[in-house]
Amino acid sequence: MKAYDPQMQKTLATRARVAVFVLLGLLTGAFFRSQVSGSSDWLLQSESNRLRSLTLPAPRGIIRDRAGRPMADNIPGYSVSILPSEPDSMLSTLNRLREHLEIGDERFRRLAEQVASGGPRPVLVSVDASFDAVAAMEERGTAFPRLLIETRPKRRYPAGEGGAHILGTVGEVNEAELNSPEFEGVEPGRIVGRSGIEAQYDPVLQGQPGTRFVEVDAVGRIVGSFRGVRTMPEEPGSDIELNVDLGLIEWIHHIFPEGGRGAVVVLDVATGGVLALESFPSYDPNVFAGVVDPAEWNRLAGDQDTPLYNRAIMGTYPPGSPWKLATAAIGLETGAITPTDRMPVACTGAFRFGNRIARCWDEEGHGSLDLPGAIANSCNVYFYQLGLSIGLEQLLARSNRMGFGDQCGIDLPSEGRGIFPQGVEFWEERYGYRATQGEVLNLAIGQGPNSQSPLKMAQFLVAIARDGSAPAPTLNRAAPAEEAWRLDVSEESLAEIRSGMSRVMAPGGTAYMSSLEYFEMLGKTGTAESGEGRETHAWFTGMAGRFGGPPEIVVVVLVEFAGTGSAVAAPLAAKTADYYLRGEYDIPRDTIQTLREYLAAGRSTEAWAGRQGR
Repeated sequence: MKAYDPQMQKTLATRARVAVFVLLGLLTGAFFRSQVSGSSDWLLQSESNRLRSLTLPAPRGIIRDRAGRPMADNIPGYSVSILPSEPDSMLSTLNRLREHLEIGDERFRRLAEQVASGGPRPVLVSVDASFDAVAAMEERGTAFPRLLIETRPKRRYPAGEGGAHILGTVGEVNEAELNSPEFEGVEPGRIVGRSGIEAQYDPVLQGQPGTRFVEVDAVGRIVGSFRGVRTMPEEPGSDIELNVDLGLIEWIHHIFPEGGRGAVVVLDVATGGVLALESFPSYDPNVFAGVVDPAEWNRLAGDQDTPLYNRAIMGTYPPGSPWKLATAAIGLETGAITPTDRMPVACTGAFRFGNRIARCWDEEGHGSLDLPGAIANSCNVYFYQLGLSIGLEQLLARSNRMGFGDQCGIDLPSEGRGIFPQGVEFWEERYGYRATQGEVLNLAIGQGPNSQSPLKMAQFLVAIARDGSAPAPTLNRAAPAEEAWRLDVSEESLAEIRSGMSRVMAPGGTAYMSSLEYFEMLGKTGTAESGEGRETHAWFTGMAGRFGGPPEIVVVVLVEFAGTGSAVAAPLAAKTADYYLRGEYDIPRDTIQTLREYLAAGRSTEAWAGRQGR
């Protein structure tokens, strides 16, 4: 047996102490690294477990009319979201929410798919919860432990149906859009423009969402709003001021025939700015500001009068007699006539071309006329011959150069294009026969393969009212007034066209009973075949201003299947112009405006008599 060795024991003890000190040092270093050097990492993880980041929706910019009146603004609304958790738990909460919120089957399916994906963000269930529903869910807080109810801006359209087709609608971004590059980084629930100004200027109106944090407990229930962490505030969208006059729009809705279909367009001659752009029937865009009621959507979408359809920029109609102004402008532009020229064949009620007899609307005829007289009397025979003098190919080329087959360039989405042959090959491609010069007869008087929107006819009339130039119509007051096209017609020739239009509103003219007391109205009535075996479309294209001054506004009215332009459309245009111009010149407004209304009301008509004597 080996004897006890004190030296060996001492050496072993020393080694043991060194090992213990090394181990303690390592532990101390590890603790220091964990508790001191790495404290920020652990704090971040703790904060991540304790806090949930939430997106703060930004209020959309306000849309105002030219006088600063709000046409689209925001009011407080309520949103309901479910905080992330186990999919089964979230789905159970979603099912219970159907007792208080209107969640359709299709939307429920999409929400369930979002829950199943297990994303880190809250699932937005509703952006338009009612106050009663919110109160009911707040009272049952224990049944909805992971529910987040917030106030968020909701779109409001104070004028209701007034200006609806201008403003358009908004809606929640859908699943397909979220997966597209255009919406990269956009959170579910974002409200975006769907049509009208809301869609055209969505990037301007949208604003920048903010971020805030809420504190949750160990099982993810919200325990309060955490204010110790800095939040990023939302930035409201930029406001937009329009050229439109909301008061004028409301007046147009007041005077338009109840139950009628059609459009009214009012443009500023100086700038091309859109003062009014109304389509009838209209709809209330507030319906689309939150969760759309399926029954209301089905009613609007299935309505045979198509209230969602913007007839002013998308509808195309045979222009009828107002097109004779375009034929006249082209005739002057090409040198086919001068304003004082008379046609070789006087109007006797009909015109023979080869084996064809083309008739005038007046069976007794108008006799021999110059250009202003032909415009005033809307003589078909004069314009048949003018069309032949211009020639089919020339008429087609000039009409297309003026954009009658193109868009006007208005700052609205979904503008339609006019229907007009690009060349003589149109007839062979569409109808299977070679076009002859006889096709020009119908085209010259606004019939045949020619359909135009009310906005296009208004843009053309602006060129007649100005110096022959036509800017693109603009809604946004900040948009520049850029020239779209120009007529190569002298001011003297344009004045002769306007002279013919003034005679339409003079004694003996077709629209004399729609003339005004304070303002000079120049116009062209139209009664266009609908092509559907129904009543004709009623047109009026006109311009108005102070007597002796230049035209200030252009007004175009179309009423579908309503009869004659002189009886239906002309009074609407005159009353529209009178309302706007009275406001511009501080003349008290009145519901008795046209000569016909003065006579019916027994009022003095000295103003009209005085003008006849000059």
